[in-house]
Amino acid sequence: MNATSLRRRRPRAEAMIVPAPRTATTVPDAALLLAALPNAVVALDRDGIVRSVNPAAEQFIGAGASALTGHALADFVGPQSQIFTLTDAVWRSGGSIAEYDVVLEHPRFGVRTVTIEGTLVGEGADLLVLTLHERSMADKMDRQLTHRNAARSITAMAAMLAHEVKNPLSGIRGAAQLLEQDADAAGRELTQLICDETDRIVALLDRMEAFSDHTPIQHSEVNIHEVLDRVRKIAQTGFARHVRVAEEYDPSLPPVPGDRDLLLQVFLNLVKNAAEATPPQGGEIVLTTAYRHGLRLAVPGHTGRRHLPFMVSITDNGGGIPDDMKPHLFDPFVTTKRNGTGLGLALVAKVIGDHGGVIEFDSQPRRTVFRVFLPVLSASGGA
Repeated sequence: MNATSLRRRRPRAEAMIVPAPRTATTVPDAALLLAALPNAVVALDRDGIVRSVNPAAEQFIGAGASALTGHALADFVGPQSQIFTLTDAVWRSGGSIAEYDVVLEHPRFGVRTVTIEGTLVGEGADLLVLTLHERSMADKMDRQLTHRNAARSITAMAAMLAHEVKNPLSGIRGAAQLLEQDADAAGRELTQLICDETDRIVALLDRMEAFSDHTPIQHSEVNIHEVLDRVRKIAQTGFARHVRVAEEYDPSLPPVPGDRDLLLQVFLNLVKNAAEATPPQGGEIVLTTAYRHGLRLAVPGHTGRRHLPFMVSITDNGGGIPDDMKPHLFDPFVTTKRNGTGLGLALVAKVIGDHGGVIEFDSQPRRTVFRVFLPVLSASGGA
């Protein structure tokens, strides 16, 4: 073999492939991953002691991680909860088990319909992880469509009544006043009754005209905590003097875009309803604000799905809403009050819808909660 052939077999330096050095992949922290999950996640040991929770679980149960960890889950959800039937089955089987449409009920978080999944993790299966997915969100969204349709249905009716009824009523009242001049005592009593009743009907029509107002809301920055503080002061100097009003606010929440006076009327209406539902002795209303991740809704007039993270809840310890009224509570002329018109909650639903938000409720004896979800102002000043 000559030198020339040896040179041809020698690999050329520019053709050699040098492997690129491997770069270390950044592994996300497990706590960050859990915090990003929208579903409640709870880790239990074999004694039923809570070892870890994510923020969604804190919101679901209504207690912070510091209060939950190191304590028995039964202390927070009740020892008879269906959760423990599932956890016992998971420990026995050693696998994963899921149960659908499980109803959980506790004074701490009300009544929730959830899907529960349980699985064992860790060496020697020393931890059991529960995941709770609340099915009721779809129901809430269906309810919002119903509430909006109810508000739209009475808009046309309100405009028609205001035009077709108020003018004749004015003539009837005027005629009654003319008759009153020549009437005796009994006749004046009847004419006064006519005037009083026409005034009552006109006042009702004036309230209904609010539904036919298509003027766009003039949005400004609204501090909901200032609005709720004003509502509390009005309530406790008037219709809620017999009620204890507690406040559980998150002071870090940003402003919301909206009309301050309309939002004031909304929450005043909800607090008034709550005060009237509470017992004469020991009545309590709790006003709460919180930031709720993950709630998005397709709102008419807006593209895409809108984020509604600002939650305001009004909780009372009254007798609750009758089951037969719950599906129609936001419909016009539906009321449980003896002298109520049934327009208050219908107007509330309309105003919240006009603000791009939603309202929903949960009710059982001694615990009724109305929750209002609103958008917040972005860094650019928009919703």
